[in-house]
Amino acid sequence: MPKLTIDGKEVDAGANLNLIQAAELVGIEIPHYCYHPGLTIVGNCRMCLVEVEKAPKLQIACNTRVAEGMVVHTKSDKAKTAQKAVLEFLLINHPIDCPVCDQAGECKLQDYYMDYDQQPSRFPLPEKNHKGKAIDIGAGVMLDQERCILCARCTRFFDEVTKTSELAIFERSDHNRIDINPGQPVNNKYAGNVVDICPVGALTEKEFRFRMRVWYLHRTASVCGGCERGCAIDIHHHRGRIYRFKPRFNPGVNSYWMCDEGRHSFPALQTETRLTSPLVQSEDQLVTEPWGEGIRRAASIIADYKRRYGPNSIAAVVDAQSTNEEAFALKQLMKTAIGSDRIATLSWSPPGASGDDDLLIRANKNPNARGLAALAIPADGLDGLAAAVASGELKMLIAMRADLVRAFGEEEFVRRFGALDYMLVLSSDANETCQMANQVWPIAAYPEIDGSFTNFKGRVQRINAAFPPPGAAIAGIEAIARLGHALDGVDRPSSADAVFASMTAAEPAFKGLSLATLGEHGAELPGN
Repeated sequence: MPKLTIDGKEVDAGANLNLIQAAELVGIEIPHYCYHPGLTIVGNCRMCLVEVEKAPKLQIACNTRVAEGMVVHTKSDKAKTAQKAVLEFLLINHPIDCPVCDQAGECKLQDYYMDYDQQPSRFPLPEKNHKGKAIDIGAGVMLDQERCILCARCTRFFDEVTKTSELAIFERSDHNRIDINPGQPVNNKYAGNVVDICPVGALTEKEFRFRMRVWYLHRTASVCGGCERGCAIDIHHHRGRIYRFKPRFNPGVNSYWMCDEGRHSFPALQTETRLTSPLVQSEDQLVTEPWGEGIRRAASIIADYKRRYGPNSIAAVVDAQSTNEEAFALKQLMKTAIGSDRIATLSWSPPGASGDDDLLIRANKNPNARGLAALAIPADGLDGLAAAVASGELKMLIAMRADLVRAFGEEEFVRRFGALDYMLVLSSDANETCQMANQVWPIAAYPEIDGSFTNFKGRVQRINAAFPPPGAAIAGIEAIARLGHALDGVDRPSSADAVFASMTAAEPAFKGLSLATLGEHGAELPGN
């Protein structure tokens, strides 16, 4: 590995690293605009000019590979002069939009001006060139040509990643502008990524414009629940409300990107139909009841059916939207507290859902289908449960996040499960299955809980609670723990970490995993 010195610090760097990457290893920032690790290097912004000893002139750090014995200065007088000159050049025609720009607070022009420039403009404001403002270029992306610094990240993304080439650079000199070809708007399922990689406020997301200042947003690492890919994301939220999903780098899953379907999936998690209190059927309508009463009621019904019909008169269905911990906790409840081996997986995708593509999107819209398979919960067990209902053997069903009515359609659901005596539904949303239930328990949506998903390749990744669930809703594993205690008096783990530890000890497919081995990017199932 080459050894070099950057600003007096010795660096052991990989042979294929450039100077920007090498400097990051020792906590040194080399400012840059056009460079992005997920795209090809073009070196057109010149912001990353550094002084390399024995080189005849300043070098661009993005396209200069490390070499043995190299001595680099990022804060020399020559480098500082170049940085100031580049920033002044980029700001000559830049509009004074900061007070109204959505990028304010995370804008590299703002940051670098304060860190590397801080000199007044020598260019009269009336002489600035004017270009297009607030242009809808399609796919939920807005373009402001005056704010653009022509780093070409967006054009390279569409050329190299999606290979759709909807954006290009037109005109010459200081009249250069990013634009679409006439009558050909941006039309691909990954367009939101150009908003993420734009270092300034030239490309903004239509749905996020003027909704929230970014310095008010908190960031929580999680996983997208939009499909079985399980893209790593950051949830940006404020006071219990999600404002946006952003991709988080994970080299084994999604690299730096995510699809627009997943990006825009969060509004469905915070609708007006969110459940906030336990419900029970009374006189043909659902009415609220306290958690304690609801737990006692369900435990009494289960005990009665066990006594009268045996433990296998009770079954459970767990949706592949559930976490590993929720599925394991329900499986253990059925086995230890109820004594039933009847449990099945519901894994379905809505009609018209997008199919597999060559980048990230998967046709299976369930984030944890592989996890439930690893827990040996049958994916084909619903037909058996329906047959048991028809024969009169199965009396009660516990549904974890499973919207059976939507999955099968009302007529087919009634044909399969209409003869049930009792149904307990654990759900975060008041769906059609809740209307058919005898009891409904409100549980937290996945951005509100700790846990893990296993993607289709067998990679287990952590999700983290961004904020508490609304009203009296609780985590699914806590609801299961309370019910188990009411049934047999045994204290079951109610935290995701404790359930994960129990799962890795009990389930062969998960043995050897720990929270430490999952780390930031997750870990493969042992033997995968």
